[in-house]
Amino acid sequence: MIGLVDCNSFYVSCERVFQPRLDGQAVGVLSNNDGCLIARSNEIKALGIAMGTPAFKLQHLVRQGRIHLLSSNYELYGDMSQRVQSVLEEYAPNVEPYSIDEMFLRFDGFEPTQLLDHARQLHHKVRQYTGIPVSVGIAPTRTLAKLANRAAKKIPAYGGVCVLQAESTETRALLKRLELGKFWGVGRRLAERLAMLGIHTGWDLAQADPKRIRRQFSVTVERTALELRGIPCIEMNDFHEPRQRIMTSRSFGKLTDSLDEIREAIRQHGQRSAEKLRRQGSLARAVLVFLKTNPFRDDLPQYSPSLAVELPRPTDDSRNILDAAGTALQRIYRKGYRYQKGGVMLLDLIDADRQQLSLLDTPQSDADRQRSQKLMGVMDELNQRMGRGTVKLGTPSPGAAWHLRCDNLTQRYSTRWEELPAARAT
Repeated sequence: MIGLVDCNSFYVSCERVFQPRLDGQAVGVLSNNDGCLIARSNEIKALGIAMGTPAFKLQHLVRQGRIHLLSSNYELYGDMSQRVQSVLEEYAPNVEPYSIDEMFLRFDGFEPTQLLDHARQLHHKVRQYTGIPVSVGIAPTRTLAKLANRAAKKIPAYGGVCVLQAESTETRALLKRLELGKFWGVGRRLAERLAMLGIHTGWDLAQADPKRIRRQFSVTVERTALELRGIPCIEMNDFHEPRQRIMTSRSFGKLTDSLDEIREAIRQHGQRSAEKLRRQGSLARAVLVFLKTNPFRDDLPQYSPSLAVELPRPTDDSRNILDAAGTALQRIYRKGYRYQKGGVMLLDLIDADRQQLSLLDTPQSDADRQRSQKLMGVMDELNQRMGRGTVKLGTPSPGAAWHLRCDNLTQRYSTRWEELPAARAT
C-alpha cells in the first residue's frame, strides 16, 4: 500500500506554528517580491479571494484588518518540511518527497486491518511534533492515494485520514463522484479530449480499454487508467538521484541597470548554487549566467543574454565558480537596459568521487584540492549552524535594488537545535 501525506495550507500553517495569533485568521502568503497570493488559509478562501490575486488589490482588506498578508519565508518552510519528513520516517519504511508539502510513503508489510489505526497515529503525531496539520490518504497505487488524500482533506467524516481498497464500494463511489479533471495527471485539455469519448469521471477512465486509451492518447494516460483500477504503474524518480544541472535565480526587487548591483546578485546566486552542488556531492564543469529584462514593458528596450563559461577543471569551490560567473556577466552585460532578473546555472555535473584527474596534476594540485575542500566544508558548516549567509564571499550592499521585496517577512524562527513550543502540541 502507498500513502500520501499532504500538509494542509502548508505555508500558512508554518507561520501559525510560531504565531498562534494567526490561528482562525484570514492569512495569505505572497510570492517573491510580494507580488501575488500563492498560499491561502481556509478563512481567506471563504472570503472568495482567488489564488494568484495581486497583492495591491488586497491592500484595502489589510488596512481594514480583515486579512493578514505575509512575505514568503522559504527557509522556514524548507526547515518545517524536513521536520515533517523526519516524523514520517519513524512511521513508514520508505518516504519519497514529492514536493515541499507532499510526501509519498510505502507501507509494505502492513496488514490492512492495521493500516487505518497506524495512519491515524501518524496523522496525530505529525501535528503533535511539528504543529503542522496534514491529510493522509492510503491506497494500492499513487493515483488512488492522491484520491484518498483528497477525500481525507475535503470530506470531514474522514477526519483527515482515508484508506481505500481498489475494489471497494467506497473507492467506486469516490471515482464516480469526482470529475476527471480533478485526478492526478489529468489536465484540463486532456479531460476535454477524454470527454469527447464519453469519459467524464475517474470511474469511466478506470473502466475504459487501456489499449484503446494508449492508442488514442499516450502510455501515460494508460498508466493512469490502470492505476485507477488498483494496478501500480507509476514509480517516482529516485529523490536522492543527483540533479544534472543546478540553477539559482530570482527576480530583482526592482528594475536595475547597475552593473555593481547585478554583480552582487550574481555572486549571491553563484554561492547558493555552489552550496547545492556540494550538498549533492557533485562537481561542475561549466557555469552559465543569464540576465532578463521585463518582456511586458514594451516601453523599454529588451535584452535577455546568457553565456556559459567552461571551468579549467571540474570544481565545487565557490571561488572558482564566482570567478567564472563574474567573467560571464562582464561579457554579457550591456548598458542602456533595465534588468528584471538574473541567475546562475551550473552545467555538466559529475560525481565528485569519480572525477578524472589530469595528467598535469602535481602534488601541489592535490594539496590545493584538499585545502579547498576544507575551506568550503567550514563555510557550509557555519552557514548550516548559524543561518544561511553567515559566511559569504563579498559583502552585499543592504537595500540594493536586486534584493527581493519582503515587506512582511517573518523570522525564520526554527534552527537545528530548537524545539517547537510545548503549548502548540495537541
